[in-house]
Amino acid sequence: MKDEFKKVIDIVFIIFKALSFDNYTAQISLRDPMKPEKYIGTSENWDKAERAIIEACEEKGLETVTELGEAAFYGPKLDFMIKDALGRSWQLGTIQVDYNLPERFKLEYIGADDNRHRPVMIHRAPFGSMERFVAVLIEHTAGKFPLWLTPEQAVVLPISEKYNDYAKKVSDFLNNSDIRTVIDDRNEKIGRKIRDNELKKIPYLLIVGENEADNETVSVRRQGDGDKGAMKTSEFADFVLKEVREQLSGLFN
Repeated sequence: MKDEFKKVIDIVFIIFKALSFDNYTAQISLRDPMKPEKYIGTSENWDKAERAIIEACEEKGLETVTELGEAAFYGPKLDFMIKDALGRSWQLGTIQVDYNLPERFKLEYIGADDNRHRPVMIHRAPFGSMERFVAVLIEHTAGKFPLWLTPEQAVVLPISEKYNDYAKKVSDFLNNSDIRTVIDDRNEKIGRKIRDNELKKIPYLLIVGENEADNETVSVRRQGDGDKGAMKTSEFADFVLKEVREQLSGLFN
């Protein structure tokens, strides 16, 4: 059970690393010894569960704080408290060890020895409440998500309506290459389009006009980082997909 608990800790670490949640506290939430009536199950099971969490954290080298009385009524837990951009603390991830509910529900499985055994339940919620997690993520990143996560990875900006057809050709190619791409074909000056889409935090802005249409290229701007020069559309696709792969592969190193 302890090994499984440590594997869930690793899942939480991967999520926090992916989203750059670096400022967090790991909190071991135990029962209140002065109020045993608040909890179900035997003291023996509670002792085993609490000991397993403490040992798992020690073996992972995780710095923790301990809070008495913060356990669930059925078992102790490890809570991850994230600080947002304003310094407020939020519980965004919890792992709980539960010897009691399997007994209440009379859960059993047949082991390798062909005998019946009672499992230990591990409750895991790496994101905590999904709504709260997304709200904190938006505030934490100011809406500037990692490239692999952002809903729109690129936007094509034709400098006039004459190049809308070429913009659609570029957009179709990129979407077929698994790059989430939209077109801003509003009747606005290119400077306004660039400014508006920078504010939307879309990572890549692709400007297309006569030169780009003739040469089958796109002029690339990185959100917040300025011009990156002209690229063939296929070259840009390879460039973005490589960046996404590097971001995701780095999570497991």
